[in-house]
Amino acid sequence: MISTWFARRVINFAHALSDTYYTYKYGVLARRLGRHDVRPGRQRGFIILQIDGLSYDHLIQAVASGYMPHLQRLLAKQSLTVAPWRCGLPSTTPAVQAGIMFGNRFDIPGFRWYEKDRGQAVMAKRPDQIRVVRDRISRGHVGILRGGSCYVSMFDGDAELALFTLSTLHRQRFFESVRGMGLFLLFLLSPLRVLRLLGLTTAGYLAGLGRRLVALLRPSVLNPFDVLSPLLHAASDALFTEVQTFGVMLDIYRCVPAIYANYNSYDEAAHEMGPSHPAAFRMLRGIDKRIRQINRMRTRYRRRKYDLYVISDHGNSPSVPFAWRSGDSLGRYIAAHIKVDFSVDERSGTYAHSMEKARYLLEELKELEYHLSPHLHRVLAAVRSYVDRRVLIDQYLDYDLRRQQDVIVSVSGPLAHVYFNVSPRPLDLSEVMLVYPQLVEALLTFPCIGVLIGRAGEKTVLMGCQGGTLVIGEEYEAVDQPHPLAMFGDVDYAATQIHRLAHFPHSGDLIVFGAVEADGKVVTFENQAATHGGVGGAQGHPFIAWPSECSLAPEELNDAQDLYSYFVQYSRHKTPDTRHRT
Repeated sequence: MISTWFARRVINFAHALSDTYYTYKYGVLARRLGRHDVRPGRQRGFIILQIDGLSYDHLIQAVASGYMPHLQRLLAKQSLTVAPWRCGLPSTTPAVQAGIMFGNRFDIPGFRWYEKDRGQAVMAKRPDQIRVVRDRISRGHVGILRGGSCYVSMFDGDAELALFTLSTLHRQRFFESVRGMGLFLLFLLSPLRVLRLLGLTTAGYLAGLGRRLVALLRPSVLNPFDVLSPLLHAASDALFTEVQTFGVMLDIYRCVPAIYANYNSYDEAAHEMGPSHPAAFRMLRGIDKRIRQINRMRTRYRRRKYDLYVISDHGNSPSVPFAWRSGDSLGRYIAAHIKVDFSVDERSGTYAHSMEKARYLLEELKELEYHLSPHLHRVLAAVRSYVDRRVLIDQYLDYDLRRQQDVIVSVSGPLAHVYFNVSPRPLDLSEVMLVYPQLVEALLTFPCIGVLIGRAGEKTVLMGCQGGTLVIGEEYEAVDQPHPLAMFGDVDYAATQIHRLAHFPHSGDLIVFGAVEADGKVVTFENQAATHGGVGGAQGHPFIAWPSECSLAPEELNDAQDLYSYFVQYSRHKTPDTRHRT
């Protein structure tokens, strides 16, 4: 009895000391940065830490290999429970985050698509375009982050503070929101923080150079002669990783009700090296350290109690580029088989998170250039010009593509939407075959094409490379063997998702999925060693780790929108929990 009383007193005293420490440390920082406190209230908050692109299978492999020791301990102690879930189609970040944050991913056909009615190519990394999508999907839907914070994301979920979140970019400058250079000054005042940033940047740069040296000796998606991109990647990734981790910890001190932070360094490394390559898994080691820092703050500073979730938005499947098999891109392959003097506008190119971060930072620093020495001004201006060229400046120009191109190919990994501008409306499959009689056969006879999809009124027609067909209607399915979706796994789930995708208003007149080869690699229409966006392999099977005392049924999560109904309960003061809490 006495020992229990004494232990309780010791624990209470430790909590009091911890609260005092964090109150002093983060109270000073919050005042310097102009961040006000939030009344904690009685309702629990939640923290979602997203690891972009990490599938359930690759998570288990990374944990077993020792790359994520803190997450491994949380799972071993049953503080968290982990399971796979299914994110739906397309398996891309904008579609999945729209589903999670607003419960609405309608008419987001991929990472890239084309809107025939407006003659405009859409790309999810353009802040102006993703903001239009955000305004559309949020109508009538309350975001799960209302009153909270969001970091390094596509959408903001109605967050009060959204930093490096593309749908709110240019509404809220990062340095404006922290009183000019306040954050950098805080870093400069902490020698350890500066040294850590320099160390992370140096290590990342040397690792990037090493990967490019290897690319000289064997086939790779990397450009072995590009020595500046690895430096920009390393510097921007290190800075943003530190900044968002710091922001999350500050938000815990401030007691904001909902926090969402996305760590995307693994996804980029997976695209370059493969989803289970040691270089990609080493990115997870750094993310695991940030999870440990945030979780330590969550458990020790207890003015507001938080539930911690670690999730991924989609997985990555090992892939081989279509161009390696065909000798050319999908767009040029289509142009060669149309047999008419048509031009093809092809929208593709791997999205580099870190390059976009570098561009963002340089834009933020643009106003400071004229306060620097002439030499530093020239250096910064030259670097910004280089980054602008590297992030596909043509994607930031507005064209009326109806007047310049006849065929549009919009690529999102192994998913491609093909649009024919002979008509401003969506075309049925029969119309495509009438106007381009040789194209469908040419696509189906090429083994790298897994399935070709078209519409027939309200029905969806799927044609496989091995001769099978599937017709999906509202009330029935008709299939001619071999089943065209057999190579992709769960044919019923894939058919349901493809039928929905095919009838989005801005999906292609034809939809093409890359094949799954005998070794399990998925054919991608981009220059990637790992891919996502379509079906096949790990790309459609992300993971979710949730507090063991919470009532979550991952087997019922068949779409990103299913997670919205779970998290929105927090904002409605109905914490998703049916068991006793400690």
